[in-house]
Amino acid sequence: MPNLEHPAYPADDLLHLENLVPCRESQVSTLLSIFGERQQFSFPSIFIYGHTSSGKTYVMQTLLTTLQLPHVFVNCVECFTLRLLLEEILIQLQGCSGTEQTSPVRCDTLNDFVRLFKQALATQELQDETLYIVLDRAEQLREMEANILPAFLRLQELTDRNVTVVLLSEIVWELFRPNTGCFEPFTMYFPDYSIGHLQKILSQNHPPEYSADFYAAYINILLGVFYMVCRDLKELRHLAALNFAKYCEPVARGEANERDTRKLWKNIEPHLKKAMQTVYLREISSSQWERLQQDGGEPGQLKGLSAHTHVELPYYSKFLLIAAYLASYNPVRTDKRFFLKHHGKIRKTNFMKKHEKTSNHLLGPKPFPLDRLLAILYSIVDNRVAPTANIFSQITSLVTLQLLSMVGQNDQLDGPRYKCTVSLDFIRAIAR
Repeated sequence: MPNLEHPAYPADDLLHLENLVPCRESQVSTLLSIFGERQQFSFPSIFIYGHTSSGKTYVMQTLLTTLQLPHVFVNCVECFTLRLLLEEILIQLQGCSGTEQTSPVRCDTLNDFVRLFKQALATQELQDETLYIVLDRAEQLREMEANILPAFLRLQELTDRNVTVVLLSEIVWELFRPNTGCFEPFTMYFPDYSIGHLQKILSQNHPPEYSADFYAAYINILLGVFYMVCRDLKELRHLAALNFAKYCEPVARGEANERDTRKLWKNIEPHLKKAMQTVYLREISSSQWERLQQDGGEPGQLKGLSAHTHVELPYYSKFLLIAAYLASYNPVRTDKRFFLKHHGKIRKTNFMKKHEKTSNHLLGPKPFPLDRLLAILYSIVDNRVAPTANIFSQITSLVTLQLLSMVGQNDQLDGPRYKCTVSLDFIRAIAR
């Protein structure tokens, strides 16, 4: 029995849509309920958020394309200014309406956009159906003018047309909400794929020359190795395609059949361990990796492959270490002087406390709260830093590494009262 049912859409299209979006049937069913029938007014704005590779963009594109709903899909990273964003929406809208573009669209303000938007929706086809404007990577809207986000949330009211704006983002709505208040969109969460979901999705890509059970067993082995360190569906699909030929070698040579899982595991295990060294790094191309597997060499033998001798930290982890070091050794009263451009006059005095006459490096690092660390981080990074889950996961990783190093040195941790400190030796150890 199909999971997706809606009286406004053909059953065959819904069944095809269900096959294209496995493990996201509940989210698609909720979206169909919100959309309603084609000619009905839908909710003015929908906010969909979730972690990377949780299927937000793919589900929206597949849903709108399969059901042939008129839509405009814009990536806010590519259209990084207000003018580029508005003009891209109008250009795609002209393609939906079937009108030929006689001159380049020029739109500098929201007033011009509303006027041109109404003109583009004048055709009979778009007047009878709901138009969906999907803004992917919508967190970039916070870098634009202050009125752009409230305008998109109320676009149905401003234009008096049947239009729904869908915002896709990796951060929660609370980080979007303006201080002055705005129209609250319908909020929807896409959870991460579980290991069972990943098993089901990846098993659908089995080659036709092998059985589905054989490929499912291979995916089970792959997830058993990589699931704890990588849950990105795109990365796992890439790893599955890259190592499947090596997994099939005993079967191709006639040394084993498809049910000899033990022998197949022994053959693929060393190659999966090598692949663990290049997860997310993309320092080896697919052709290089296949040649390396045929030669039986180590990843470090490839020319130009330097990441195995010098592994770079993530971008923000470097600044987090610097911010933690500054917070550990600088007094709190110096933060305003060091990290603010317009800090005002600072009274000079020769008075120093007794313990301040000693170098801070001799006294050792001082504890600091998380809020101070983030404040210093925001001031030393050139661009604006969004407080996403990636930032906090990197902070957690750095604190965990230091805790492990302290346990190795038999240091006493003061339970819940322990506060983070980062010493110069710890930074040097991480840099190695």
